[in-house]
Amino acid sequence: MNHLRLEIICWSCLLIAMAVSTEAASVWKLPTAQMVYEDLEKCRQESQEEDAPTLRCLVKKLGLWTDESGYNARRIAKIFAGHNQMEELMLVVEHCNRMEQDTSHLDDWAFLAYRCATSGQFGHWVKEFMSPKEVER
Repeated sequence: MNHLRLEIICWSCLLIAMAVSTEAASVWKLPTAQMVYEDLEKCRQESQEEDAPTLRCLVKKLGLWTDESGYNARRIAKIFAGHNQMEELMLVVEHCNRMEQDTSHLDDWAFLAYRCATSGQFGHWVKEFMSPKEVER
């Protein structure tokens, strides 16, 4: 009887954990260029204008980064879905994420993986997304 009760408790905890993570994932919204600029300014102030900490702060605020797994390739691909290369973009982001992974230097990991991923076509898409014509400052 106690074994069954323990099993029910374990399953209940698992279902609650799944519900919480599903809810958290569904709350994320595509960032706009305006949101990026606003969060970037806050992060610059928090990190005293240093590039790597600023970038990590920004991507965390935008929901594109966790310190445990790095960049969320699926979310990044959703931002640039209009380019019809989501799978390819996810592969690039995941590759760079793995290649630069360094959990003891999180700012460097975020910065180097970003540089890796944006060294090609994706870098042009980022510049286009952030172009001033899309943002009313």
